[in-house]
Amino acid sequence: MSRFRTPLKNVRGLGSAKLGTEHFVMQRLTATALVVLAIWFLVFVVSLIGADFETARVAVAKPWNAILLVGMLVAMFWHAQIGLQVVLEDYVHNTLLALALQTTVKFIAVVGAIASIFAVVRIALGGA
Repeated sequence: MSRFRTPLKNVRGLGSAKLGTEHFVMQRLTATALVVLAIWFLVFVVSLIGADFETARVAVAKPWNAILLVGMLVAMFWHAQIGLQVVLEDYVHNTLLALALQTTVKFIAVVGAIASIFAVVRIALGGA
């Protein structure tokens, strides 16, 4: 009789498989954005070699540079959070520990993003 059973019984109650696709797509989108933004960032930083603090502050304060820098920070923290979430889901099998680590990773990512964006906004608005 067991030869007529399908593998469906093994996955019942394990949740929806739809979120996996969303994570996959978001990780690829953030990775693609980071490739483009990292190239811009490298060019930006190389252009500031030898510049004094005020020149660097003025360069970061330019609207397009500030917008691209904030975009890179958001994409970087989001990408890191998604990647760490996948690693934790794959390798941490204790439910309570997994939940605690997932919450910690999200908290650190949000705090890091907020602090980084605040720094860029502060520089862009002249409060360095």
